[in-house]
Amino acid sequence: MSEAKDRELRALQAALAAEHAAVYGYGVVGGKIGDGRRAEAVTAYDAHRARRDALVREVKDLGGRPVAASAGYALPFAVPDAAAAVRFAAELEDRVAGIYADLVRAAAGGRRALAAEALREAAVRAVRWRGGSVAFPGLAERAGTAPPSAAPTA
Repeated sequence: MSEAKDRELRALQAALAAEHAAVYGYGVVGGKIGDGRRAEAVTAYDAHRARRDALVREVKDLGGRPVAASAGYALPFAVPDAAAAVRFAAELEDRVAGIYADLVRAAAGGRRALAAEALREAAVRAVRWRGGSVAFPGLAERAGTAPPSAAPTA
């Protein structure tokens, strides 16, 4: 496998790991979110599940073995109530956007376009959860925040 394809496969695997974490994380969000935002949480959960399933296919198409979901994930902070669930959802989306920014850099052609679309969707969801935006979604080094880990925890 060429170095470029290997880099793209690693970025796809990182995106897949991030989507696994987001699906898990939205399970936590759904358990604590208020009724007024439950539909938004379900929509985000479904979107991450669809992205996860598409990434499994992409990894297989490149000859890789898709990374499996963990049995559980460490939360970055306690999520005892609806307000914390909203903060956590925004955090999940920020982390996913960061991983997709990496995939945009590593991918080419159609995969790059799909990664850019996924980054945009995550950034928009983060804005909706947070109630405000950041200057460079998915680029923590430009936004003045700590960079996301390669495999975000939920």
